[in-house]
This record gives sequence, structure tokens and C-alpha cells, in this order.
Amino acid sequence: MNTASTVHDRLEEASHAGQGNGAPSSLDRRLVVVSNRIPLSWVQEGGHLTTKPSSGGLISALEPLLKAHGGLWVGSAGSEDSAEIREQLESAAKQHAYRYTPVFVTADEQVNYYEGFSNEVIWPLFHDLQSRCVFEPRYWDFYQRVNRKFAEAALAETEQRDVIWVHDYQLLQVAHFFREQRPEACVAFFLHIPFPAPDIFEKLPWRRQILEGLLDYDLIGVQTARDERNLIACLRGFLPHYKIMGRGRRHSVLGPQGETRIEAMPISIDYRDFARGASADTVVERMASIQKQYPGLHIAIGIDRLDYTKGIPERLRAFRALLRDHEEYRRKITLMQVVVPSRENIPRYQELRSQIEQLVSSINGDFSEPGWTPIEYMHHSVPREELLAMYRSADIALITPLKDGMNLVAKEYCTAHVENSGVLILSEFAGAAPELGAGAILVNPYDEVGVACALRQAIEMEPRERHQRMLRLRRQIRNADILGWRDHFFAALENLPERKAAQA
Repeated sequence: MNTASTVHDRLEEASHAGQGNGAPSSLDRRLVVVSNRIPLSWVQEGGHLTTKPSSGGLISALEPLLKAHGGLWVGSAGSEDSAEIREQLESAAKQHAYRYTPVFVTADEQVNYYEGFSNEVIWPLFHDLQSRCVFEPRYWDFYQRVNRKFAEAALAETEQRDVIWVHDYQLLQVAHFFREQRPEACVAFFLHIPFPAPDIFEKLPWRRQILEGLLDYDLIGVQTARDERNLIACLRGFLPHYKIMGRGRRHSVLGPQGETRIEAMPISIDYRDFARGASADTVVERMASIQKQYPGLHIAIGIDRLDYTKGIPERLRAFRALLRDHEEYRRKITLMQVVVPSRENIPRYQELRSQIEQLVSSINGDFSEPGWTPIEYMHHSVPREELLAMYRSADIALITPLKDGMNLVAKEYCTAHVENSGVLILSEFAGAAPELGAGAILVNPYDEVGVACALRQAIEMEPRERHQRMLRLRRQIRNADILGWRDHFFAALENLPERKAAQA
């Protein structure tokens, strides 16, 4: 079965022809994206409900593809269905070439499926933080229930020939329920977070069900070669009767469900769009304004969603170590730390925010001097234009997650530095590290002294070395941008075998 060669060819033709966003799709096989949320949020304006675009790595990666080539996005639209919400979705869809199919998740489902299993089981476990897991049996029951709900929503709106592309850890089991009704459909999956090693994954009480559900997909994409190795090792260890073939970053798994391809394909950003936006006059003006606020200072920037995997307290302690142990760097550097609100109704995230703010207050209290505040802390979302100006203003990006599937902020920061300036300090546990290691300063985020030394190295780095490093980083991102990721995915779908069970 030539599953997606026509899709891939048409996408190539559209790209080379310069087809812009919003153009009608000419694909012979429709692309259907299934994710936890549709890329919209609702706000009340003047007593009326209206929509606005949402943000996030998944949305920034996928929405340009659907805007350019059409299709369907299936995702949660809140807890209550209403004619007003559906009218807003139809109105929003008129602005581009793809449509929305909403899934309505009840408040009870949200607590147990999303806040529970997704974010108190899978999220910490897959980030090697199993001590934070809460293995509550009802979470698993709700997780299956909601994954079935997403599968049924996709089934109702799709046809046999559609390519169904499911995304991320909240929806690991969608293909299992989808195939109950449409066993020969083309259903693929991409995991945006890391996949853990067997000694971590084995803690999961439902490890076998998760792995077997994953193998209901035709294709599984993961971020890095390490994630691919971990997944294959888990399959070998926990499903020993399955046959695994291949080497390197590509494997095939043959079992009772049929054949599944597994491949590492790191996600990226729209390089040209980010570079173009960073060069806009309004961004340049705002950049100059920000830099005037910190005359003679090196500006380091950290931009993170509020999450314990991002290593924000560890980063702040490393910054404190720099100021404590090296007085010569006081009044020489300021850290702008932006924390974007996330999951604030979960107690552990509330505790994390409090911990971060106490650290900021303590560091500023210990080291501030008239005219200089060590840390400028912001707890809010940042509009795109402001974000680009902040990237360009910063001499140093301090991106130190404890574990990350990829980390698109690192790629955005480098792309925004159109003059090939700036220094990237990057955690070696970020998925982006293998790609960006040649130009970044790699650090262990748990090593407080090591991160402080990396900051010293960045401050003292000669302009020539800064330029050469950033040139390498930007070249790498340009050559492996979101279009390359998209093409990699569709190329991997080509010539997949018929979905049929293996012979005994």
C-alpha cells in the first residue's frame, strides 16, 4: 500500500510553487491532525464569546501546515457543547483552509484523564521523574475513556483514505480504539516528549497496554535517537514475543496487530517565518528600547512554561552561585526570566511557582544595588512581537531543562539572532542538544557550578567566536526546519505495508 506518497508529492509541489497559507488544499489524501486541544481559546469580549489563536510548540509546528494545505484538526474545545461554540469554530475556520472538529471533555474527565493520568503519570514518568507519579487506577480508566472519545470524534469526520496524525502523550491509545472500527486506516503518531528507558518505564502499572496500544499505529515518530532506542528497548523487554527489525534510527515491529514503523524525526520551527519576523522594524525598535533599560549589561534570558521539568529553580540557583562566587560579574549581567502560566490548578504547579518567586526575591534581596536588579521576573504570556524583541535583546539564552523532548525555544532564540550574535547555553538533556551541540555551550542543569561557569564563558566570549557559533546554529536550524520535519514524516509514511496481522 503506497500510504502517503501522493500526499508527500503534492506537499512538495505546493512548497516549490510557493503556495501560501489559506490556499485550498490540492491533496489527494486529506491530513487530519488529532491533538489534546484545538489551536483556539475562548474569551468574553463585550458580553460575547469569541476565539483567539492559542500558542505552544505543537501549534506553531503544525498549524502552518494545515493553513497551507488544508485538512482537519480534532481536539478538545472545553467541557460544554453549545451552538455558540460551534458557530465560533465555523467562523474561525473560514479564515483558512482547514476545519475544526471539537471534542468536549467533562470536568470529571479533565481531572482524571488530563490532570491525572496525562500529567501525574505519563508526564513525570517520561521525564525521568517517577517520584512525582501518582499511579491512581481511576486515572487509567478515564484515560482510556477519553482516548476512545477522541477516536470516535475522528471516526465520525474522516474517511478511509484520510491520513490520521495523532499527537503526544495524552492520546497514546487513540489508534487502539480507532482500529476497532477502521482496521485498515492510515494512523500515525508523534511523541513530542521524551520516551523513558526501560528501568523507568517498568514502573508504569499499565506498561504492556501502553506499548500494545502504540503498536496499533502504522508509524510512530519520536524526537531523538535516544528516544527511539529507549522505545525499542522497552518493546524488547516487555513484549518479547514481538519481532523487531532494523537498525539505527529506523525500526519495524511485527506483532499480532500488524507492522509498525518507528523512526526518530526531530521537530523544528518555521525558520523563515521567525527570521522574517525578527527583522521587522517594530521588533528592532522594541529591541533597542529593551537594551536601553540595561545599559552596559549583558542580558541573559530564560523563557519557560511553568513546569518542574524546565529546571527553573536549578537555573536560578546557578545564577545565584555566579553572583555569590564571582563579585566581578555583579552589575555586569541581568537575567530576564519569563515564566508562562501553565496548569495552575494543579497543586504541585502552584508550589513550583511559589518556590520560583521565593528564589527570585531572595536573590534580588541579597545582591540588588541601586540601579541594578539581578533578575527581572515576569509571570505571564508574551506576545510574539515582544518575544522576538526579547530574543534579539538577549546576549545569552539560558535554556536548562532537566529533561525535554525537544525545546523549540532554543531554536527560536537562535533564529531570531539574524545578525549571528548571541550565545546559547543549553541543557544536554534537551532533545535539541544533539542538533545544536556544535554551536551551543552544553551544560548539566543539575550542576550549579557548571552552569555558573557556562555563564562566565558566555559573558567573556569573544565576538568572533560568538558569531561563528551562532552561524553554525542558525545554519543547522535553517537546514532542518519545520518543512524538513514535515517532509520526513510523509516520506516515512510512503510505502508502508498493508495493515494486517502477523502470521502465527
